[in-house]
Amino acid sequence: MDKVNWLQKMVEQSPEDPQAHYWLGKELAESGRWLEAIQSYTAGVSKCTDEALRTTIIAELTKASVAMQQVNVASSPIVQEDETELEDLEEADELEDDYEYQEDYEEHIDEDFSEDTEEESEEMQSASTTVQKTKLKDLEPRFKVIDGNKTEKPVKKEKVQISFADVAGLEDLKKTINLRIISPFFNKGLFAKFKKKVGGGVLLYGPPGCGKTFIAKATAGECKAHFYPVHITDILDPYIGVSEQNLKAIFDKARYQKPSIMFFDEVDTIGFSRSKSSSHTRGVIDTFLTEMEGIDTSTDEVLVMAATNTPWDVDNALKRPGRFDRLIFVAPPDEEARGQIFKLKLKDRFAEDINVAKLAAQTEFFSGADIENVVELASERVLEEILTTGKERPLNTNDLLYALENLQPSTLEWLRTAKNYVKYANHGGLYNDVEKYLSKHGRRI
Repeated sequence: MDKVNWLQKMVEQSPEDPQAHYWLGKELAESGRWLEAIQSYTAGVSKCTDEALRTTIIAELTKASVAMQQVNVASSPIVQEDETELEDLEEADELEDDYEYQEDYEEHIDEDFSEDTEEESEEMQSASTTVQKTKLKDLEPRFKVIDGNKTEKPVKKEKVQISFADVAGLEDLKKTINLRIISPFFNKGLFAKFKKKVGGGVLLYGPPGCGKTFIAKATAGECKAHFYPVHITDILDPYIGVSEQNLKAIFDKARYQKPSIMFFDEVDTIGFSRSKSSSHTRGVIDTFLTEMEGIDTSTDEVLVMAATNTPWDVDNALKRPGRFDRLIFVAPPDEEARGQIFKLKLKDRFAEDINVAKLAAQTEFFSGADIENVVELASERVLEEILTTGKERPLNTNDLLYALENLQPSTLEWLRTAKNYVKYANHGGLYNDVEKYLSKHGRRI
């Protein structure tokens, strides 16, 4: 079997192997098939992650590029024209040698002939220099090596070290996530019997500061999957078409390392309703829809999690079955969860025994971020007193209660807005979880 054919079959079997592309390029270059060699080297560079091998392939690619340009220069019209001029000069020289001069002017003509020969020699040298300059000019590299696997804003995989044990309260939410998200990852055979896909899309929504991002990280830790947080800066680019390419590259990377979990925080920024968005952002939304579920794309074993404070601003096509088909409401923490959050935020602080139960009872509708703010304000008050009086004392329950006097939960505004959407825009039942929560606590909102 021909060595080139054998290497080509090897590349077909392992298209992602950069070494296969490299050796095929070497063999093609030795056979003088420069263009094919350049194509093979270029494919190898785009798939190579080893810096040493990448440097070697780029060096061979440069050699092949120069060699191919030399072949093109030899057959170029400029060089052929210069060679024709040299042939004309030689023919003129021969005609002058054969010309019969008169004997009376023989000596004078010999002198002129000598001078003409010197002039012709200079002209030939000039023509030769022109050819050489032309070759050097045309041999300047015309190929630019582009690293096809490199992006300006790479998405870094996070090492997930948290689990549901680190999440305070929210037991009902944990059960829902465990059933809908975690169980399919560990019981693929059972779910396959019922043709239930492992992966898909889950949209977490609720008031700001209630732990949507933290829940997503804990879910990835429970699934023991690769976790890819995607930020708006990883996608958006001022140049037309680049944002769409960045988004596609992120999905391709997650699919390549299955099982994996992608997390889009504030997903409404790139999945904004197309009826309200501008023309230059519509392409990003369309790409997002295609990558979630398109003709040649799928999210099998790739869980796409997203969080938003405004689910009503997310495009309806993203919230349909097959994309973000599971919408999970992350409510403000209940009383038990608030007590646990107070314990976590007060841990390792210089404080007395704090009456956590009393604080939890007086912080209804407070989010985790609100509770952290209470602890910070109380700590600042104690520090100010110590710096003023010079007497050091620990943080106590009264300090925290004093900080609570002038604070209101930040979730109330969101809940009041959601109340209107539930009342007038819940025809499809997307916000049934919010409706249940409001029916239980609505009188105090």
